[in-house]
Amino acid sequence: MTADKEKRRAISREAARKRRRVESDVFGDLCRLLPLQSSVRAHLDKPSVIRLTLSYIRIHTLLKENPGVKAEGSDAVKRGRLSGKKERWECDGGRDEEEEEEKETEEDVKSLEETNMYLRTLDGFLMVLSTDGDMVFLSHNVSNYMGLTQTELMGHNISEFTHPCDHEEITNNLRLTTEEILFGGKRDFVMRVKSALTHRGRSTNLKSATWKVLHCQGQVKVSLNLSSGSCLLLTCQPLPLSHKLLSTHTFTSQHSMDMRFTFCDQRVTLLLGYAPDELMGRSIYALCHTLDAKCLTKNHMNVCVKTQSVSGKYRMLVKGGGYVWVETHSAVIPSVRPSKSRPGVHHPLCILCVTYVLSGVEEPSLQLSVDQTVSRYLS
Repeated sequence: MTADKEKRRAISREAARKRRRVESDVFGDLCRLLPLQSSVRAHLDKPSVIRLTLSYIRIHTLLKENPGVKAEGSDAVKRGRLSGKKERWECDGGRDEEEEEEKETEEDVKSLEETNMYLRTLDGFLMVLSTDGDMVFLSHNVSNYMGLTQTELMGHNISEFTHPCDHEEITNNLRLTTEEILFGGKRDFVMRVKSALTHRGRSTNLKSATWKVLHCQGQVKVSLNLSSGSCLLLTCQPLPLSHKLLSTHTFTSQHSMDMRFTFCDQRVTLLLGYAPDELMGRSIYALCHTLDAKCLTKNHMNVCVKTQSVSGKYRMLVKGGGYVWVETHSAVIPSVRPSKSRPGVHHPLCILCVTYVLSGVEEPSLQLSVDQTVSRYLS
């Protein structure tokens, strides 16, 4: 009886080993089909292979529904060439196959160089986000900004890498209204994402990751096929306050936490007509067009909670009449000395703003505040 039991166990173990070998072979075949470099494929475990395969299937389905999208990639172009290769051979009297392959390779290289040029110009990375919050696709340069590779992020849910306090806002942006399903919609929001990059640009462990503020802009892509689902196509740009972009159409200012001016540089006089002394102690809301107060309030709340934000376009009043379109990048500057009651916490010192003037003066004869009327009367 014992011998029979041992025999059955041996047969069961051999069957289990065979199943594992078959499973490993299937995963190996599936891994080799992924459009990744061999060095990357060699380090993928089975859950990663499944996760990336599902992501590529989903992105392929989305691109298939939008054949006019250039991002569908070189595969579609190649399929187009291959389908017409026989006819061209017959017309041209039989062109050399090697020449065709060299031409395809050159075009692929040019296409890759063009894509890299767009990504460098963007100063950020691309993200395709499903309405369930899954990161279906990210451009390969995401590692330059987050310290995490494309394969580490694709297929995961965005909530795993974002600040818990931002989850509600992200969910609201993923939710589609009936109007957006019919006509499409735009998205513009700020979120905090885990970054494995140190301040010196070195990669660190994800457990030691810090929060990086991203400005996400894009639009809703509604899928006609219910099985593939709709998605958000977003450009994500990090928001360290950058002074390298300053120009003659830009002015900097410092504010208290309730957005009252405590400092403003001289360029505001050329752009808005106000002397810096006139703005001291005044709220930035007093210079904002009434219809755009909601935009400025959202920026104010974001910068107080997330330490950095970008306002989006709004109208700022000009002294004497009219307004200009501007966009403000804001960041909280913490105090050098930590709090006595909370040693590890630095209280905010002020809010630093860089405001970009995007237009000339519009409606110069229109007076929207008492200050503009007084200025016009005195002049």
